[in-house]
Amino acid sequence: MGAPDWLADAVFYQIFPERFANGDPSLNPPDVVPWDSEPTRDNFLGGDLQGIIDHLDHIVEVGANALYLTPIFEARTNHRYDASDYFRVDHRLGDLDTFRRLVEECHSRGVRIVLDAVLNHCGDGHWAFEDVVKNEADSKYVNWFSFEQFPVSPHPVPNYRTCSGCYYLPKWNAYNPEVRAHHFDVARHWIEQGIDGWRLDVPYFINDNFWRQFRDVVKPMGEDLYIVAEEWREPEQWLQGDLADGTMNYTLRDLVLGFTADGTIDAKAFATGMNILSARIPDGYHHGMLNLLGSHDTERLLTRHHGDQARALLAYTLMYSAQGAPMVYYGDEIGMTGENDPGCRAGMVWDERRWTRSLLDGVRELGALRRRNPSLRRGDQKVVALDADTVLIMRTFEGDMTSVIVHRGSGVSLGPDAHPIITEPIRVAANSHVVVGAS
Repeated sequence: MGAPDWLADAVFYQIFPERFANGDPSLNPPDVVPWDSEPTRDNFLGGDLQGIIDHLDHIVEVGANALYLTPIFEARTNHRYDASDYFRVDHRLGDLDTFRRLVEECHSRGVRIVLDAVLNHCGDGHWAFEDVVKNEADSKYVNWFSFEQFPVSPHPVPNYRTCSGCYYLPKWNAYNPEVRAHHFDVARHWIEQGIDGWRLDVPYFINDNFWRQFRDVVKPMGEDLYIVAEEWREPEQWLQGDLADGTMNYTLRDLVLGFTADGTIDAKAFATGMNILSARIPDGYHHGMLNLLGSHDTERLLTRHHGDQARALLAYTLMYSAQGAPMVYYGDEIGMTGENDPGCRAGMVWDERRWTRSLLDGVRELGALRRRNPSLRRGDQKVVALDADTVLIMRTFEGDMTSVIVHRGSGVSLGPDAHPIITEPIRVAANSHVVVGAS
């Protein structure tokens, strides 16, 4: 039992497809706004799959060898968590041929691709839901959802079950065998198109038996297929061998940012938290954890650090040094800023004159460190506090040990002009506040 072996060597890059790059302007919706427009929850900037293909070299140069894409299925919104057809690529992103070309281009570069399984709910534009709106109790899909009465009414309060009360996100009745068959067909379909795994969206809103069956569908199609659950609190329940291979490691994120950005915990609390977290994860699953500092559901990393580039780099250093696969949210590596949704979903900045080179160079070098040091990718882990502001992470693997020392300073900003320097023997410095050594 355990996560697929390739996760130990993985570095992920997360993309919100509508906001990464516009590679095919012919797909732009009529109401598209300029790329540099302020992001809102409703506007479209024109990002598409061709844009991802066009910039795969940037992703590889960042050091990533795996992609996680938020939903790509036909939908009404820019985020596409409101699928209207799970078997179609959204017409504003491209088509199935474009997606297959994306998979081919990724795999030719040694990059794996993971899609978002949004199976707790769909959009109110889904054909099955629309059939019930039209035919009410006579619809053959009436039991695919949970309705209280007819006619179907979204306002002022939906008279059907939804995701978190959102009227345009009707909740699937996952106890219905026909719904399960539909969902499992979705899983099979995209695996057959070449994807390497699924990220489970809000899986805690569906019973575990559904996810056991989902795993039973996925794994026979390839043991290397990755299943990672969105989880904000407790990872253990997902890592017992019957549900997922890892979780999105928001617990690690809380610890790292509490130490580097917020100052709410000192080195001792960070070390204790990291060691407790490691002990909670069953053997064989540490490398399947998806470590992150930012995502489409959080404020951006540099924003959380109040613009302090060097402290943001300290956070990256801790994440890249920890057990699990690090993940970079698009644009964080070049210093984009933004508060939580919609602020964190701006169009990717492609004008290199606006990039924060200290962050980009630091992320690239941290990826190179992982590639050069098997212990950083596959080693056991122990975290120790050297003083209130200094953390030591020790990774050991087959006689190789890498030690990572991170000093955050005593309430002193490291400043925006700090630049990471990497030399051999391995040394990373941000005003001499970060030292990485191997022995």
